[in-house]
Amino acid sequence: MTELKKHWNKIYAKKHDSEVSWYQLNPETSLNLIQKYSITINNSFIDIGGGNSNLTKHLCEKKYNNFSVLDISEEAIERCRAKLRKCKGIQELLVCDILDFEPSKLFHIWHDRAVFHFLTEKKDINKYIHIASMSIAHNGYLLLSTFALTGPNNCSGLPVKQYSIEKLEKLFSPNFSLVESFEETHKTPLKIEQNYIWVVLKRN
Repeated sequence: MTELKKHWNKIYAKKHDSEVSWYQLNPETSLNLIQKYSITINNSFIDIGGGNSNLTKHLCEKKYNNFSVLDISEEAIERCRAKLRKCKGIQELLVCDILDFEPSKLFHIWHDRAVFHFLTEKKDINKYIHIASMSIAHNGYLLLSTFALTGPNNCSGLPVKQYSIEKLEKLFSPNFSLVESFEETHKTPLKIEQNYIWVVLKRN
């Protein structure tokens, strides 16, 4: 087991869902974007780092039926499995480091809220971009949220990178084109405000 996997398993073993800083009871922005850019509820969807998120539970309630969840932590994936116990449809719950991900299918929607900014080495950033490029179908969408330039320098005991919209657009070109972008202030369970940015990128 890698040190990174141990780190995240420890986080999820010690903290409840609502005790991690990125927690959202109702992931309204993510849900709105997914519904906006999905053609049908049958579109293939993957949530990167979504093991403890409520997102897929909400998607299930809205009858989305072809989704995958990837997380590096077994502890987080088990939480997801419990939330989706009554959910019908295709489910793929994957314990995997995103940098080791080898998808078995293409996705119409790739959702990543607060994973990409944990990649601080150039080679890892480039590898993520390559994996996303190979995993998203032509005319599919990457919904990506990271810490803004005014966001924190660390999260859950790890260093993070901050981004501008322009930087993300440049990083993911020419394989992706920017469709939409905006800033968002997230309030943590401890009522601390954190500045995020969102980009919607279309696979060329």
